[in-house]
Amino acid sequence: MRGSSRGAAHTAQEALDATLRGGADPATLAEELFAVTGVVEGTASLRRALADPSRDAADKAGLARSLFGGKVGEAASGLTETVVGQRWAGERDLGDTLESLAVQSLLAGAESAGRIDRVEDELFRFERIVAADPGLRDTLSSRNTDASGKAGLVHTLLDSKAAPETVRLVEQAVRVPRGRRLDRVMEAYLHLAAQRRDELTALVTAAVDLDEQQQARLRSALEAHYRKPVALQVVLDPAVMGGIRVQVGDEVVDGTVLRRLDEARRHVTGG
Repeated sequence: MRGSSRGAAHTAQEALDATLRGGADPATLAEELFAVTGVVEGTASLRRALADPSRDAADKAGLARSLFGGKVGEAASGLTETVVGQRWAGERDLGDTLESLAVQSLLAGAESAGRIDRVEDELFRFERIVAADPGLRDTLSSRNTDASGKAGLVHTLLDSKAAPETVRLVEQAVRVPRGRRLDRVMEAYLHLAAQRRDELTALVTAAVDLDEQQQARLRSALEAHYRKPVALQVVLDPAVMGGIRVQVGDEVVDGTVLRRLDEARRHVTGG
């Protein structure tokens, strides 16, 4: 995000945290925020009005109250008013933030239930399964496939096999991609899950599987470099150049850099 939207998103994040600390039910809040996001995204004139930086904050909050008050709970309504009352640099930033708050609320519920690690892993595994199956990818991504049909397929594939938060997030991704490719939506959700756990995620593509010791050394080298906890997500691809490819966010770390990081770590720790 650029300009004023960064500050607006930060204020929205603080408001979500306060709402959850205040006892709001995460699952209910998430559903209602997803509903709000759908309404805002589905009506261009409303989206422009709520994101208009020249419009008075109280006026925008009042518009949101008139639309959503009584239709969603007080927690979701109040949070929506706070969000739209901020100064946004672009309409897209408003929608992105509303969606992000909904996803984070759902993840907060998973965290409270002690299964956020499972949800993150299941989201990653599902994204990889879809990427490897062109037919499934096309079905879940096609604009010609009814949204309810795509959601039904998700439930067929994941119900009783995945955490409820995983199922709901994948359903949301296929129902309301907001103009993005499915893999991009899943990547955004995975990024939010990693943020929730206050860690970085490293996508490791390797020619052969890494044993526990190799994964531990790689994780240690990356954590020493980034000075944050790092979770590894390993994908096997025999064709990967150099035997291993590591991507952290938008940064690709090649094998030479990894060796230097590991050598530096061992020099410092004596391990």
